Amino acid sequence: MYGLVNQAVEELVRAQHGDATWDLIKARAGVDTPAFVGMSPYPDEVTYRLVGAASEHLGVPAGDLLEAFGEYWTLYTARKGYGNILALAGSTFVDFVQHLDHLHAHVAMSFPELRPPSFWCTDVTDGSLRLHYRSTREGLAPMVVGLLRGLGKMFDTAITIEHVADRARGADHDEFQIGFTPPA
Repeated sequence: MYGLVNQAVEELVRAQHGDATWDLIKARAGVDTPAFVGMSPYPDEVTYRLVGAASEHLGVPAGDLLEAFGEYWTLYTARKGYGNILALAGSTFVDFVQHLDHLHAHVAMSFPELRPPSFWCTDVTDGSLRLHYRSTREGLAPMVVGLLRGLGKMFDTAITIEHVADRARGADHDEFQIGFTPPA
């Protein structure tokens, strides 16, 4: 994953638990990188080790941390100057979710080693859709739930999410049934 992801993990931990906690988590994860470079790729294992160490140190399940991180990531990327790129994907929650692959294709121009997941929507109605998610990385479905919650907040859209097909339980990809109420 790119350093930008690890920077966001660091910022989230520091903001919620302080600098000393981040230092302990990094040490527990065996990560001695003084600072992550946003545009540089790092082995996925570094991110997984940081999440695992944070889970152990904070006593919070890794899935819960990934969900919180997903929500945080949405706002983090907008604050870090990627708001214009995010705007390319759409001006409503539904438009944005339907154009996630387009967004990732655009981002890949700046991040040549990016291995983005794939998203596609089916069964789109005025109040629901089914989001399909496929990734080469395992265990990140909780992060998708957090991303969706963050997007709901970003677009002022009330959402409900049900994880209806789970790769961790044998499905070939994850599926989420999403209910939504757009802003009035």
